[in-house]
Amino acid sequence: MQRVLVFNAHRRYRIRKKLVEKYVRRVVGKRKTTVSVVFVDSRCCKSINKKYLNHNYVTDVISFTIEQTPMLEGEVYINLDRAKQQAREYDVSFANEVGRLVIHGALHLIGYEDQTESERKKMKTVEDKHVHYWFPK
Repeated sequence: MQRVLVFNAHRRYRIRKKLVEKYVRRVVGKRKTTVSVVFVDSRCCKSINKKYLNHNYVTDVISFTIEQTPMLEGEVYINLDRAKQQAREYDVSFANEVGRLVIHGALHLIGYEDQTESERKKMKTVEDKHVHYWFPK
């Protein structure tokens, strides 16, 4: 069973739930899954980051793996304010950047890390493959 729950908690932006479900399902593969993806603003993201990770700054995505076996359970928080800003910086569409952040968060849930240069490189390679599947150049 795969459950992907999508919550649009941002005041201004609304993201298509079906697309988000597809992004997550492609990343997690055939695993039994319950994943919540929550779209938030910068203020909420900073609050979550400070409260749960003891980081006093705004970020673009936060992932929490609750359980990995027998079922993958987790939460991904996507900061849509940062997604909008980063889309301009990277010269991609807002949809592309949101997709990348969802994919990045889902990769964290299945065990990918980005704390070291080696981990970042490995994760970025897998992330780019997923992004290019949905957003071919």
